[in-house]
Amino acid sequence: MHEILQPDGWAKPIGYANGVLARGRQIWVGGQIGWSASQVFETDDLVEQVRQTLRNIVAVLREGGATPAHIVSMTWYFVDKQEYLARLKEIGAVYREEIGRHFPAMAAVQVVALMEDRAKVEIQATAVVPE
Repeated sequence: MHEILQPDGWAKPIGYANGVLARGRQIWVGGQIGWSASQVFETDDLVEQVRQTLRNIVAVLREGGATPAHIVSMTWYFVDKQEYLARLKEIGAVYREEIGRHFPAMAAVQVVALMEDRAKVEIQATAVVPE
């Protein structure tokens, strides 16, 4: 389906890939945040917002005929790096529950704020569905 790109001699990354080679139909998922389909925040807890954000991504992918296994790239935006680091194991567990053991190329960035004041995380994703 996809080929993970791992240069010789590089340490294996944990929880992400350095690169992914893929061919097929592309789906770009706009930045999703941790609110419901009706745009209501049900929690201010970071881990639960990550869970809802990932569920939102999966819903958009499903609409395009894709699954989490088709994700080739994700960019995560957090408003609090220290909270992210402190809860990384919980976030990893939620990721595996919602996405599985599929680890695309990823980046994580701390930002000053997100457009929705209650949002603690925003995730953008790209998927490629083989032809």
